[in-house]
Amino acid sequence: MLTMEKSSSIEHPILDLIKNRRSVRAFSSEPITADKINSLFEATRWAPSSSNEQPWVYLYATHDQELWHKMFECLNESNRIWVKDAPLLILSLARKTFTHYGSANAHAMYDLGGANSFLSLQAVEMGLQVRQMAGFSHIKAIENLKIPDIYEIGVFIGVGYPGDPTNLPEKLKQRELAPRERFLQQEFVMNKTF
Repeated sequence: MLTMEKSSSIEHPILDLIKNRRSVRAFSSEPITADKINSLFEATRWAPSSSNEQPWVYLYATHDQELWHKMFECLNESNRIWVKDAPLLILSLARKTFTHYGSANAHAMYDLGGANSFLSLQAVEMGLQVRQMAGFSHIKAIENLKIPDIYEIGVFIGVGYPGDPTNLPEKLKQRELAPRERFLQQEFVMNKTF
């Protein structure tokens, strides 16, 4: 059985930027400036990728745009409950093939995950938080957003300033206020073969 530990007991030093990253559900409706949005995507430009392919593609919308609502409609009801306040919604995608070689890029989703991590850390640096969501309808996303088959859908991402967790439904409020738990290193790091 895997062992989890409360996040307050960090044994080895890490960057505050990493420690302060949370997957929040309570967002303030305060708009995010265009400069900050651009900085989020600038951070993705600097993520490493196989053959420097940079296969990530992002669709985004602010709460005041019709596109935001088209994206919102793609989400599962369990995500709509809280993401309704997020001022920025993003859909991350990856090109399925290398632009240089025309062959399948088996690492595109891995690279997209790295770019999403850079976006998440940049958000923390600017006082924002990010929550990535896998709970959505792929079919609805393809239809609503007219996504060509050359892309594989990654995750939707809600972005905003942290809000008041007490505004969430009780079950989500408890999860939001609970201490973070992480697996111990011994559970996933080995200095031996299997």
